[in-house]
Amino acid sequence: MVLGTILAVIISCFLGFSQAQLRAGFYANSCPNAEAIVSGVVREAAASDENTAPVLLRLHFHDCFVQGCEGSILIDNGVATDEKHAFGHQGVRGFDTIEKAKAQLESACPRTVSCADIVALAARDALVLAKGPSYEVETGRRDGLVSNLRLADDMPDVNDSILKLKQKFFDKGLTDKDLVVLSAAHTIGTTACFFMGQRLYTFSADVNSDPSINPGFLPELKSTCPQNGDVNVRLPIDRGSPQTFDNGILQNIRSGFAVLQSDSNLYQDGATKSVVDSYFGFLSPLLGPSFESDFANSMVKMGRIGVLTGTQGTIRRVCSAFD
Repeated sequence: MVLGTILAVIISCFLGFSQAQLRAGFYANSCPNAEAIVSGVVREAAASDENTAPVLLRLHFHDCFVQGCEGSILIDNGVATDEKHAFGHQGVRGFDTIEKAKAQLESACPRTVSCADIVALAARDALVLAKGPSYEVETGRRDGLVSNLRLADDMPDVNDSILKLKQKFFDKGLTDKDLVVLSAAHTIGTTACFFMGQRLYTFSADVNSDPSINPGFLPELKSTCPQNGDVNVRLPIDRGSPQTFDNGILQNIRSGFAVLQSDSNLYQDGATKSVVDSYFGFLSPLLGPSFESDFANSMVKMGRIGVLTGTQGTIRRVCSAFD
């Protein structure tokens, strides 16, 4: 018992020390133009692809939820066991943008800026371009040395129950509030009909379609994603303002216009429902919580999950390979 307590204290201190090494402006001396370089690459990507913001936000989320924010999702050794091929990572993109930023950073500051930090910075920069909140990104992460798709088996899934989603976020040190506001990243971007089939046609043994869907919205969804239709057809996740970062996704969730089942589930639980509602109270515009500030805070918090710092891990020369 005493030994266990001592070990717990040591581990706790180690984790605290590890996180403490993350700080805004980590590269101020070693690579002063690091953030500007990443920002420039993201702006260039956004100019040619309007989905750059949701793509890079999703990449950061998927990286952090498997082994922590250490770039393991970027590895591409050309083998089927690479983490990026995990079922839970289907549709994740943005790898080329990260690699382009890395190439420019290697030219300016060789072996200095980690791929994990590039992912975190790119997500913030893309969010700002979508009129989302800006925030200081803590940097100082190092890159991981393992990439295996089996480690991604427990990624949050669109068909997860609210209890399962809450547990998966709790396991990463995130709260119910973090679950709500990070899910609200769906305010920008699209999803594929592939993720809609169960919700629309085989929801349960008793009903074909999810009863939480607003009756006026169901025909619209079925028209876009007909049964046995093309599963690659895409539709906006935030009905009404899919290209602008705002809290419209949360209003849609309250009104039964959530596209994804996991988003709809946020309104089926007392704790997460109260978080959603907190942004729409009578006095919310003046005295209520700020969705933008809460989102920024949760992004910073997510960016601390399982980080490697100091002498842990490595700094890759290219993001797609261990070298």
